[in-house]
Amino acid sequence: MVRYPRFLQPGDRIGVTSPSSGVPAHLRGRLDVAVAWLRDHGADVEVGACLDGSSHVSAPAEARADELMRMLLDPSIRAVVPPWGGETAIDLVPLLDFDALRDAEPTWVVGYSDISTLLVPLTLVSGWATVHGDNLMETPYEPPAGLLHWFDLVSGYDEEGGPVSTFRQAPPGIHRANDWDRWEDDPTPTRHTWNGTGGWRRLDGGTGDVDVSGRLIGGCIETLHHLAGTRFADPASLRGTGGGEPLIVYVEACEDSAFSICRSLHGMRLSGFFDGAAAVLVGRTTAPGSPTLTQDEAVLDALRPLGVPVIADVDCGHVPPHLILVNGARARLVHDPHTSFLEQELA
Repeated sequence: MVRYPRFLQPGDRIGVTSPSSGVPAHLRGRLDVAVAWLRDHGADVEVGACLDGSSHVSAPAEARADELMRMLLDPSIRAVVPPWGGETAIDLVPLLDFDALRDAEPTWVVGYSDISTLLVPLTLVSGWATVHGDNLMETPYEPPAGLLHWFDLVSGYDEEGGPVSTFRQAPPGIHRANDWDRWEDDPTPTRHTWNGTGGWRRLDGGTGDVDVSGRLIGGCIETLHHLAGTRFADPASLRGTGGGEPLIVYVEACEDSAFSICRSLHGMRLSGFFDGAAAVLVGRTTAPGSPTLTQDEAVLDALRPLGVPVIADVDCGHVPPHLILVNGARARLVHDPHTSFLEQELA
């Protein structure tokens, strides 16, 4: 059973901690801007001690695990939002008490990239709905039309400001590619420069309309493939008694080559991560291909045997903007020549 945290109310506390990489000194200005954004939107913010950015981790694994567990179990903290991902959040996985979290009131946990390493076990082992969306450093950016901001979602409001129980997002048709704001020079940007266009594409060669439903689960390929086949990434728990409920699985590549992505996706498929998938969403990527294998071809090589629709260039990866995806939510995916959208039900 998936449990949804209660929606944020004005004055609720949000915890900021870095379970993977911290924030280097030259980017602390952006962290301050992002924390101020949360406070300006009515949140009380607790900034943790695990934020050091002088190495690839913000603190020793035990310290990071202790701070994260404390925040997740503190009933006064209603959401936890890391500054960003990193490289080795996997070292926290055996140190977190997912069984204790299963018995606790759930808290919203928001992020992507290496944060996927924690979101997926929280959903599949502890039964918490988690939010794959902007990390804290990107939170001040305004989403384009068609997409929802994570803060609005966890506060219980849809794109029009109405109460949310079911919400729909559609591809905005624009993205930002190979161009990042230099926060060390100016930490204040709140609008992306949209320099790319294009919507979702059907990659598997199918020609029929796609209209499927299932529970959402997924994240970053480079981090999740190391958990595939373990109890921390076993999607069977989402499929209900008898395993009959389908899934909609989403994956995205950050920077690995097409060969690495191909191998990783094959391994995830063989380990059962895609079992029960009614469709697969693949995030837009700028990761490199090779003369003999593109990123599209890598995906198809690994996932064509599933025999399900594969939709590419979805706004769920390291290329802004970010579709807000709630792990564990029931979802409906529609994609045809005239329309594309993903609808999620928080129940």
